Amino acid sequence: MITQKLNDQITRIGPGTDAGAVHRMYWQPAALTDELDADPLLPVNLLGERLVLMRGADGALVLAQREASADEPPAHHPAREDIRLVQGGATYPVVEKNGICFAYLGDGTPPAFPNFDCFRAPDTHVFAFKGLWECNWLQALEIGIDPSHASFLHRFLEDEDPADSYGKQFRDKAANTDMPMTQVLRDYPRPDIEVDETEFGLKITALRHMANDLTHVRVTNQIFPSAICIPMSREMIITQWHVPIDDENCYWYTMFTSFDKPVNKELMRAQRLKEHRLPDYAPLKNRANDYHYDPEEQASLTYTGMGLDINVHDQWAVESMGAIQDRTREHLGRGDAAIIRYRLLLRRAIKAVQTGKLDRLPMQDRQETPQIIGPLSNDAIADSDDWLAASVAADMERRRAAPWDATV
Repeated sequence: MITQKLNDQITRIGPGTDAGAVHRMYWQPAALTDELDADPLLPVNLLGERLVLMRGADGALVLAQREASADEPPAHHPAREDIRLVQGGATYPVVEKNGICFAYLGDGTPPAFPNFDCFRAPDTHVFAFKGLWECNWLQALEIGIDPSHASFLHRFLEDEDPADSYGKQFRDKAANTDMPMTQVLRDYPRPDIEVDETEFGLKITALRHMANDLTHVRVTNQIFPSAICIPMSREMIITQWHVPIDDENCYWYTMFTSFDKPVNKELMRAQRLKEHRLPDYAPLKNRANDYHYDPEEQASLTYTGMGLDINVHDQWAVESMGAIQDRTREHLGRGDAAIIRYRLLLRRAIKAVQTGKLDRLPMQDRQETPQIIGPLSNDAIADSDDWLAASVAADMERRRAAPWDATV
C-alpha cells in the first residue's frame, strides 16, 4: 500500500502536477485521423486541458487551447458552435503516424519518435482505434502490465475456432502449437514473471511452465510513460496508449500492426463499432447498464458474463475500482512485479523532471534520427531450458518474412 499523498502524485495529470509534467515530456495521442477527417475543427480534451485540433492552410496540424464551457462533460465533445479559441493561448505541435495524431504538450524541442514497429510499418499493415474508459489513466495502464490477469479475467470456458478469430485477442492458437491460446491461459493461470528495465520502459516476460518440460513464453512491454506493446496473435501486435483526458477519464488508443498480410481495416473497424458509439468512442457496455452482465453466460462461457470482447472485461475491472483507485488499501504480491517496477520508474521520472535531469528519462533523445526499434512482443512455446533463445528466434522468423522492413 502507499500513502494518499503518493497516490495523488502518481495519478493526477493536470497542468502543474508531477505526473502531468512527466506526460508532457512525451508525444501523446490526441485524436484518430478518422476523427479529424470527419471534423476539421476537432475539440480535444487531453491532460486536463481543453484544446482544439485543426489543420492550417499549409496542411500542418496544430493543437490550440480553447475556452471550456462550464457545463461541458469532461470526456465528451462539445458542440462545434461552442468552440472558442483562447486569445493568445498556447499551441502545440502535432504529427500524424499511421492513423493517430500525436501532440507534444511540453516545453522546448520534442523528443524524436522511436522507430517502433507500429510507426515504421506501412499504413496498409496498421489499424488504429480508440475507446473511452471512465477512470484514471494509471489503473488503465496497470491492468495491461499484469500478465496474470488474462488467465482469470479473460477466461473462456469454450475455445473458439481459430478460423473465426481474426481481429480478436487471445482467440488464436499459441505459437508453435495447435493449443488454443485460451486453453494455455486457462490451464496455466499462475505464470512466473520476469521484469527487465529497457531503454523504452520495461520488458515483461510471463513463463507458464507446461507438461513435458515445455514453457509458454509471453513477452509484453511497458512503453514509458503510459503505453504497452503486447502480442495479439502470431502475426499481429498491439501497441496501446492509456491517454489521460483528465484525472478521472482516459482514452485507450491502439495500433494493431501486422507482420504478415495487410490489415483488414473494414472488418476490424466494424468489429469495434459494434461495441462503441461515435463521436466520442464511448463503449456501449458500461456501468449504467451493468456492462450487459449475463449470469447464464458466466456459468457456461466466460468468467465475467460480459461478452467476448476482452476490452469490456478490462473496462469493468478498472472502472469498478472507482474514478481513481484507492491504493492506500491494496496489498501487492509476486504477481504484481511489473506494476511495482513501473511505479518505481514513474517516481524516478517525476524526480528527474523536478530536478531538471531530463536525460534520465526513457526515450528523451532530441536527435532527428530515432534509435529505438522493436520492441519484441510475442508468444512461443519452447523447451524449458532454452525459452529465451526460442522466444527471440520466433520474433526474428516473423520479422524476416514481413513484406515491410521489420528488421532489428
